[in-house]
Amino acid sequence: MSFFPASFEELIDRFAALPGIGRKSAQRLAFHVLGLPEGEAEAFAQAILTARQSVHTCPICQNLTDGEICAICADGKRDRSVVCVVAEARDVASLERSREYNGVYHVLHGVLSPMSHVGPDDIRITELIKRVSEGEIQEVIMATNPDTEGDATAMYISRLLKPFGVRVTRLAYGIPVGSNLEFTDDATLVRALEGRRDM
Repeated sequence: MSFFPASFEELIDRFAALPGIGRKSAQRLAFHVLGLPEGEAEAFAQAILTARQSVHTCPICQNLTDGEICAICADGKRDRSVVCVVAEARDVASLERSREYNGVYHVLHGVLSPMSHVGPDDIRITELIKRVSEGEIQEVIMATNPDTEGDATAMYISRLLKPFGVRVTRLAYGIPVGSNLEFTDDATLVRALEGRRDM
C-alpha cells in the first residue's frame, strides 16, 4: 500500500530511475522538488525540457553542445593533432578540470560490453576512424576507464587505428596522490611499476 498520492509516487519513481539514485534519495529529491516555490519548480522543469530539446552531439567530436559545434572544437587554440578518446561526455569535464590537456576529444558514448550487448556499432567508433583517416591527427590518447570494458575498448580501437600510422597511447595508471602503498591493491601496484618513468 502506498503512503503517497500516485503523482508523487510517479515523481519518486522518475528520480529513482536516474543512475546512482536509490529509493530513499529519490524520495528526498521528490520532497525537495515538491517544497520548491511554484516559480522555481517550473524553472526546474523548463530547464530539463530546454536541455532535452537543445542539447545534441557535436558533429566533429560527439561531445554535447547546444551550438553548431562544441566549444572545444570551436576553440582555435586547441591542438587538433592530438585526440583524447573518452567513454562519456562527463569524462571531458573531468579532464578539462586538470587544465593540463590542450588537445581535442572524441566521445564514444559508451564502451564495448558483450555482457550488455554493446558492440562496435553501438558506440561512436566509426566517427573516430573517419577523423583519423583525414590525416590531421598524429596521436590518439585512449582515456577509457581502467576496467575490463574500458581496456577492451581501448585495445579494439588501437588495432583499428594501426593502419593509419598514428601514435596510440593509453593514460598511465598508478597510485593515487596522497595514498599509502600499504593500502594499494596488487593490480594498481603492477600497473604503477609498468608505467614508471624517469625523474
